[in-house]
Amino acid sequence: MTDASRDDYDSPWKEALERYFPHFLALLFPRIHTAIDWSKGHEFLDKELQQVVRDAETGRRHADKLARVFTREGAETWVLVHVEVQGDAEAGFAERMYVYNYRIFDKYRTDIVSLAVLADATVRFRPSAYARERWGCALDFDSLPR
Repeated sequence: MTDASRDDYDSPWKEALERYFPHFLALLFPRIHTAIDWSKGHEFLDKELQQVVRDAETGRRHADKLARVFTREGAETWVLVHVEVQGDAEAGFAERMYVYNYRIFDKYRTDIVSLAVLADATVRFRPSAYARERWGCALDFDSLPR
């Protein structure tokens, strides 16, 4: 896929996510949607996301969205929701989601929720976790909502 065709494919996703973000979460992630205090609004942090991931050696992505939302928990807690629209089966996808999650956490030091919309036609491509382990020291990044 050329960069031009990727731009044509990703731009509508990005625009739809911006315009219908609460509806998107209500449809695909209803538990997350109900935990957000929508009366406080939400804010997209596209420039911040690009700064965080620009040096990643995971390739350029156009449809990634990062939004700041507020929880219903009375405290001034906020959650960043990283939405990834993936159109092709990609071997390193789960690792890239972990890298983005960690880089966002490293910058903001807050809870990060990483969500993926798998828009590819490969039924067997359903990455849900990234894990590493050496000598009893383990990392397990699970992206399945519970």
